[in-house]
Amino acid sequence: MAAACSHLDHIHVTQLPEAVEGCEDCLLTGDPWLHLRICLECGHVGCCDDSPNRHATAHATSHEHPIVRSIEPGEQWSWCYVDELAMVVPEVHGETRIPPSPMLEG
Repeated sequence: MAAACSHLDHIHVTQLPEAVEGCEDCLLTGDPWLHLRICLECGHVGCCDDSPNRHATAHATSHEHPIVRSIEPGEQWSWCYVDELAMVVPEVHGETRIPPSPMLEG
């Protein structure tokens, strides 16, 4: 039997933004990010764990918001930090335009 996420009631963001400028926290500090994740509880956009600051995980931990979704082009997966479970949440719609990663430039 497949594991199920027990935090689906935390999903409040079901429409992805049309565009974002990058990781919200990295933009404030001038730091680079690699891949972007959106919190499905509040819409905060943070960087992945392969980024130097791991802002998506930091946000999930400090705010107790368990589920993020990748907003990378062509990716539709979500991750529950608490249940350590990857999934697709069909209720989440849209595609987000994102800038190129500063870590991949140059």
